[in-house]
Amino acid sequence: MPLIRAATVPDIPELVRLRALLFAGLGDHGWGAPPSGEEWRRACADALGERLTDDSAKILVIDGDAGLAACGIGTIDRRLPSPYTPSGLIGHVYGVVTDPAYRRRGHSRSIMHGLLDWFTERGIRRVDLTASPDGEPLYRSLGFTEHPDPTLSRKR
Repeated sequence: MPLIRAATVPDIPELVRLRALLFAGLGDHGWGAPPSGEEWRRACADALGERLTDDSAKILVIDGDAGLAACGIGTIDRRLPSPYTPSGLIGHVYGVVTDPAYRRRGHSRSIMHGLLDWFTERGIRRVDLTASPDGEPLYRSLGFTEHPDPTLSRKR
């Protein structure tokens, strides 16, 4: 199994690079090409810096030969308690991406196991994510299923 570690501040440029790879791949799945420009990258770097010190977030990485091979982010959202989530705490996984040179080696699976363990340690019973078509088989193998409510999105 690859060695997983928590991300640190020096990893931020590589985390932004991997996130850009994630969005570049979404164009093949109906999203269209991402807008050009660097503004989102600066904002992403700032947000990652904040998440590194946030107790309700966990960023895990796997090192490659000359940068990061893979990463994944978990966050804990506080919502109103419900009969299904009495604590009101819900986990969310996003930004799981592996550099193309390191794919098919179990990196995303290892990252997911690390994030799911982190959620379990914190008593989080529900974890949500949005799967790409390429990632869906992995997430299903880890026990993720369709949510009974459709996910809808409004973009302006």
